[in-house]
Amino acid sequence: MLLRPYQKVAVSDACKALDKHGNTLVVAPTGAGKTIMLSALVGERHKKGKRILVIQHRDELVKQNKEKFERVNPYITTSIVNGTVKHWDGDAVFSMIQTMSRDRNLRDRPLFDMVVIDEGHHAAAPTYTKVIEAVREDNDKAEIVGFTATPNRGDGKGLRSVFNNCAHQIELATLIREGFLVRPKSYVIDLGVGDQLDKVTKRGKEYDMQEVASIMDRQVINNRIVDEWKEKAGGRKTVVFCSTVAHAAHVCDAFVTAGIKSNYVTGETDKDERAAMLYDLEFGDTQVIVNVAVLTEGFDAPPVSCIVLTRPCSQKGTMVQMIGRGLRILDPELYPNIIKTDCIVMDFGTSIITHGGLDESANLDGVDKSVGGDAPTKVCPDCGSEVSANTRVCPICEHEFERKVKDALDDFEMTEYDLMQMSPFMWIDPYGLGTAMMATGFQGFSMVGKIGDYWIGIVKAQHGRARVVSIGDKVQAMAAADDFLREIEDSTAANKSKRWLNQAATPRQKELLRSNGVQVSEMDFSWTKYKAACCLGYYFNRDQIDRLIADNWEKLTGKDYAKM
Repeated sequence: MLLRPYQKVAVSDACKALDKHGNTLVVAPTGAGKTIMLSALVGERHKKGKRILVIQHRDELVKQNKEKFERVNPYITTSIVNGTVKHWDGDAVFSMIQTMSRDRNLRDRPLFDMVVIDEGHHAAAPTYTKVIEAVREDNDKAEIVGFTATPNRGDGKGLRSVFNNCAHQIELATLIREGFLVRPKSYVIDLGVGDQLDKVTKRGKEYDMQEVASIMDRQVINNRIVDEWKEKAGGRKTVVFCSTVAHAAHVCDAFVTAGIKSNYVTGETDKDERAAMLYDLEFGDTQVIVNVAVLTEGFDAPPVSCIVLTRPCSQKGTMVQMIGRGLRILDPELYPNIIKTDCIVMDFGTSIITHGGLDESANLDGVDKSVGGDAPTKVCPDCGSEVSANTRVCPICEHEFERKVKDALDDFEMTEYDLMQMSPFMWIDPYGLGTAMMATGFQGFSMVGKIGDYWIGIVKAQHGRARVVSIGDKVQAMAAADDFLREIEDSTAANKSKRWLNQAATPRQKELLRSNGVQVSEMDFSWTKYKAACCLGYYFNRDQIDRLIADNWEKLTGKDYAKM
C-alpha cells in the first residue's frame, strides 16, 4: 500500500517528534485516512523493535482498525484483548479503553514500548491516564502518540499532560483540494435576528442555547428555514443542527408540514430507534434529520450533502464538526442513485461569519472553563476598540461592520496538474481528446472518463471485476481512482511503470493493440510501454467497462447510450 502525500509527511513528522520528545499528537480530519496513518506509524516504530498497544474508544473500532492495520503491515503479528478474548501475544495489541483500564487486565499486561490512542482528544480522561501510567510503570520510556480530528476538547481541558507537542496537522482544506472530500458551498442567511444573536449570553465557552432558542425558535423563522432549504437544497439528504430539543422538534415539524420526510433525534432517543432513523436517512427515503448536538461526532452518512445551522457556534471546532458531517465522498456502488459533488452549508446562526474557514489550530493547553475565556474579537477601524467578532455596530463609536464571510468556505480549487504531480503513478491522456485519463500498475489499472457534466472513475484489480469508485468532478474521480492503485500496488510498481514512459512499446504490445483495432505501425514510436499497458488494460476489460459506462450514461446525461 502507498500512502497519500500528506499521509507520508504526517507519519514522517510524527516519527521525528517521537524520537525527540517521546510523545506527540497528529491532527487528521475525518476523511484523511487516520487509521492508515496510525498503522503506517506503528509499522515504522516496529522496525525499532517496539511492542505497541493500540487503544480505541468503541468496541466495533477494535476489529475494524485491526483489519486495516494488517493490510498496511501484513508482517506484524496482531492480537485482541476484549471482554471475551485475552490475547496478549501480538506485537501490536488492540483493545478498547474500557476493557484495557480494568484492574485485572492491567495486572496481566505485558511490557509495551508504545501506546497509540485512536481519537486522541480523549487521552486526558481518567481511564486513559490510568492505562498510560500503568504502561510507564513498566517502561518509563514508552512512547505515547494520539490521532484525532478534534484536538480542542469541548470541556476546555488541554492535552498537554499527555502530549507535549503536535507533530503534524492536516488541514481540511487539503483534503477538499485533493478531491478526498467534497467542496462546501456556503450560504449565510440573515433572518433579521442577527443583532439579537450578537447579544446572546455566554455560559463558559458556549452560548446560552435557551436564549438562542428564544430568538430562533419561532414558527415564522422555522418556516423560512424550510423555504430557503427548498430553494437552495431541496432533494438533498440533510442534517439540521438546532439549539434545544424543543427547537429541534419544532424545526422538524416545519419540514414535515411542508411534505418533507423528516425525523429528529436527541440524547434521549432510544438507541435502536436512532439507528433506524439514521439508516433511513442513509439508505431510505428520509430526507432530513434534525438534532441538537448528538450528530457532531461519530456519525457519518455519505449521502448527506446539506448541513443546516440554525444556531451560532462559539467554538470553531463545533462548527467544523457539524459541517464535516456533509463532506464525505460517496461510493457509487453503495449509493447508486445519488450523485454528490459538493455540500451546501446553510448558516442561519452567523457561525461562518464569526469563524471564517474550516481549519482549527490545535491548542494543547486548552481553556479553563471555570474562568470563561475570551470570545473571538476584532478591532474597530474607526476608534480602535477591541470588540466581539460578532458585533455589528461598535458600542464606542457606532461604526457599522460589514457582514461578510471571512475566508469563504467554498474557495477550494485545485489544478489537474497538481493532482497528477502528487500521484506515484503517471496519469496519461491516451487519445489526446481530454475526455479520458488512464493509469496502471502491476496489480490493476484505473481510468476516469467524462460523461456529460460529470467524470466517472472506473478501476479493476488483476483478478477482480471492474467497478465504479467515483462519480463527480474530475478531481474527485481521479483521487478515488488513484487511491485504488495506491491500495493495491507498492513503490516497485510505481517506479517501474514510470520507467516505461521512456521505453518504446514492445512488438507484442503493438500486435495486441492492432488486434483491438488500434492503428499502430511497427515504426510508430509515439507508443511507449506505459501508454500501451494503459490502453491494453482497457481493451482486455472493455466489455465490463463499457457495461458500467452504459449503466450510468442515461442517468448522467438523460440520453440512451445505445444511440450514441
